[in-house]
Amino acid sequence: MNRQKPNPDDRSDNVEKLQSMVQNTIENIEAAEETMAFSSPEEKAKIQAKNEKRKHAIEGFREEIKDEASAREREQ
Repeated sequence: MNRQKPNPDDRSDNVEKLQSMVQNTIENIEAAEETMAFSSPEEKAKIQAKNEKRKHAIEGFREEIKDEASAREREQ
């Protein structure tokens, strides 16, 4: 049997990846808000709901960034 070994846990760039995800999500929120000017009331409600989910995701990303930064400091 040829079993593959799992890749080692490389957390070295997690903070940067998470920061990039935060930035991308902020840009998505801004772009969605711009499209609301041209949207029907129903579409506006959907956009607002999705942006609320995005804002909650950003909060989660920021908590993960703190955790990853702490883990990075402990490793040094």
